[in-house]
Amino acid sequence: MSGAVRTPTAAAETVTRSRLAVWGDPIAHSKSPELHAAAYRVLGLDWEYGRRRVSAEGFASAIAELDDTWRGLSLTMPLKEEAFRAAATRDRHARLTGAVNTLLLGDEPAGFNTDVGGIVDALAEAHIAEVERVRILGAGATAASALVAAAEIGAARVDVRARRAAAAAALVDLGERLGLVVEVRAFDAPAPAVELTVATLPSGTALPAEIASVLSSSGGSLFDAAYAPWPSALAMTWSDGPAISGLGMLLHQAVRQIRIFRHGDPTMELRDEAAVITAMRAAL
Repeated sequence: MSGAVRTPTAAAETVTRSRLAVWGDPIAHSKSPELHAAAYRVLGLDWEYGRRRVSAEGFASAIAELDDTWRGLSLTMPLKEEAFRAAATRDRHARLTGAVNTLLLGDEPAGFNTDVGGIVDALAEAHIAEVERVRILGAGATAASALVAAAEIGAARVDVRARRAAAAAALVDLGERLGLVVEVRAFDAPAPAVELTVATLPSGTALPAEIASVLSSSGGSLFDAAYAPWPSALAMTWSDGPAISGLGMLLHQAVRQIRIFRHGDPTMELRDEAAVITAMRAAL
């Protein structure tokens, strides 16, 4: 995936666009300001990164208020679909998932989805680089990113658990585009063995004990997109493999965001990127 675009002023060194922030609702819990601040210190960038509570209904007016001092935005729930609609251009991962978690601002905002790469990078860090059978819990925007990530690490079959089958219809369609067999089941349906389970449920979700027990006994490794509180209720019951928190995804999707804010390209590594990642990890 190329995904490269011109930076807001056609020069990465321009200092006038130095304001960035993470938007969402809720947002007080976000660790993004600490992560980005740690990276900017290592990179020697005099950029300001804050947080703002913005609802889906307030997104259009909030983005219209931004002036030319703004370089970019990180978007969390419930704004990823709103940001997708606001973007004039979108990278491949954004187009596939219908979700944008990064906007590079300028004359025409460019949208990116770094969640997919964040999941892939976090799994690789946990020595999970190739799987064939995956289970995804949930059917929202993060589930779509998890499905694309599963395809990128070689999955052929994906079992999606959703409270409503209709909510997962888009994932079935996405699976067809990716060449995957996607089957949607209720949470309490029998659970065939898989090598990896990706939980995309809201933080604090506690599945009924009998359902969690069945899923954990045949679910392989657990990658839980949630990270606060940790261990999650599901992680505490997991028995078929290691339980991996979403902090790795948070870290690596932020690294890709900073690449975008710096270079306009999520694949172009930062100067001293290993040192940047070490500083960001220490900020978690």
